[in-house]
Amino acid sequence: MRRLLERLCSLLSATALFGIMVLTLVDVVSRKLLSGSIPGSLEVTELLLVVVIFAGLPLVSLHGEHVVFDSLDPLLPRVVKRVQGVLVDLFCAGGLAVIAWLMWTKAGQMLEYGDKTQQLGLTLGWFVYLMSVLLFISALVHLILMVTPVAHHHIGVDEGAAS
Repeated sequence: MRRLLERLCSLLSATALFGIMVLTLVDVVSRKLLSGSIPGSLEVTELLLVVVIFAGLPLVSLHGEHVVFDSLDPLLPRVVKRVQGVLVDLFCAGGLAVIAWLMWTKAGQMLEYGDKTQQLGLTLGWFVYLMSVLLFISALVHLILMVTPVAHHHIGVDEGAAS
């Protein structure tokens, strides 16, 4: 399951990033050679950037790459660090789940109101639904890390216990 999640989120994020790169290249070349920009390139770049960021969130959580304040960790016993890790994951899962729910609700409203991008008329609600789903997946990752921690994520967990 972990490998599938990593591959899907990585593929989604990498594809969107590659799309941004190609679009930017073609846009710059067309400006220099043809004296004209690609219509809506900024809108597409912004939406693809949203995909890159939100598809990367589950990966950041899975790999324990969040910013961490660990100045006191050498002073804390292993059990306290483990409990702290569980509480942090619980808090992260709850916060991400609430934000995912709010965004899901907002996406429905955006579809109902017919919110679209200005130049190309792309429906924004579907992108917000995708953001919501990826946030929910990130919340699930934190719940999974509470139950089955990995050493690179929780300081109080041995490498052997993570397997």
